[in-house]
Amino acid sequence: MTKLASKVAIVTGGSRGIGKGIARKLAEEGAKVALLDTNESALNKTVEELRDKGFELTSYITNVADPEQVESAVKEVASQYGKVDILVNNAGILRNNLLSEMTDDDWEIVMDVHLKGSFNCARAVQKYMVENQFGRIVNISSTNALGGAGKSNYSAAKAGIQGLTKTLAIELGRYGITVNSVAPGLINTQMSKDYAKSLGMSFDDFVHQSAAKIPVGRIGKPVDIAHAVAFFCEEASSFINGQVIYVAGGPKA
Repeated sequence: MTKLASKVAIVTGGSRGIGKGIARKLAEEGAKVALLDTNESALNKTVEELRDKGFELTSYITNVADPEQVESAVKEVASQYGKVDILVNNAGILRNNLLSEMTDDDWEIVMDVHLKGSFNCARAVQKYMVENQFGRIVNISSTNALGGAGKSNYSAAKAGIQGLTKTLAIELGRYGITVNSVAPGLINTQMSKDYAKSLGMSFDDFVHQSAAKIPVGRIGKPVDIAHAVAFFCEEASSFINGQVIYVAGGPKA
C-alpha cells in the first residue's frame, strides 16, 4: 500500500500505544515517519522494531509542551526530508482526580501536553505546509471531550483540541491544509491499563465491564485509531476539513 508514498509525517507520542499504531500504519502506507516523544527507551525500541520491518523512521526526544524543542525537532525533520506533509498530534498524559483533589500541577501538565503541545506542533509545521500548499494535521481528541468523572483537566484539554481543530481548519484550508480530529473511545493501551489500576481493578475486569457498554462488544485497538488517522491523511479526504470523528464502537461509547 502506497497511498502516502513520498509523504513526510510527524507523530507525537509515537513511542507506544496509539502513537505507535499510527506511526506503523502511516509507514505501511509509504510515508517517512518522524517520532517525537520524551520516553527515550520506548522510542528507541519502537524505531528499531519498525525499521526492522523495512520502514523509514527517525526520532527526536521532544517535550511537545516546550515550543523551542518542538521548533528544533520540526526544523530538523524539514531539513532532512525537505518538507513536512503530515502532523499527528497524539502526545498525551493522564493526571486524573476529582475537582476537589486536583492540584494546579495536575491541571497544568495535562493542558500543557495535550492542548499547548498540539498548538506548538501545529504552529511549527504550518509554515512548511503553507510553503508547499499541502498539509494534513490530525489531532487526537477523546470521547472524554464530552466529559468524564475525575477528568476535568483531560476533558477540558480534549475539548479544547476539537475547538483548535475547527479553528485551524478555517485558517489553513486556503493553503491546501486540512485539519481534522480523531476522538478515540476506550483503547487497549498502557494508559488504559494505568487508569484501570487507579480504579483498583484488574485490566481484564475493567475491559469486561467496559465492553459490555460498547455496542460493538469490545474495546478498541491502536490500529482502529490508526486507520481513521490514515484516511484523514490521504488525498481521498481532501474535502473533509474541521471534522471530529469518534472512533469508539458506538455513538455514546
